[in-house]
Amino acid sequence: MANFMTLLRVLLVIPIAVSILKGSSTAALLLTLLGALTDLVDGKVARKNGGGNQLGKLLDPFADKIFVLSILIALVEVGLVSSIPVILLLLRELSVSFFRSLLAVQGVVLGASQLGKVKTLVEFLALIALIGGSQLGHYLLWTAVGLAYVSFYDYVKTYLKKPLQA
Repeated sequence: MANFMTLLRVLLVIPIAVSILKGSSTAALLLTLLGALTDLVDGKVARKNGGGNQLGKLLDPFADKIFVLSILIALVEVGLVSSIPVILLLLRELSVSFFRSLLAVQGVVLGASQLGKVKTLVEFLALIALIGGSQLGHYLLWTAVGLAYVSFYDYVKTYLKKPLQA
């Protein structure tokens, strides 16, 4: 069930982006709220079922990246957001994915850190505020960028602590 909720979040990206591009902020806002809710629900369901599974630990952060970055790109396209924080977030997410892939090859699944979860929450709040037309969204977005790079440092430290396997 948790993995289904994660996949639903990814599928919601299409109608959200279309709503943003067509100027339907109410639909975009409601669908974004639904997407954020799926992130809360899938985590609770996974914990209720013993912490989830390895696939869920990989899918959830990936779904969050697709959800957040796709919506931000749509917001850039319609001129509601500067491309600079979006590019910075994209670079961070690509870098974290690279480190996760290196660890996965070694049989280590690196789930989201607590700081990474806070970053995602701030990103979701930023999306909701930006789509809702609040200036607070811009401050939240830049806060998310800061959190993104602090949490990236944590991922790098975790990676460097793992012994390399040949």
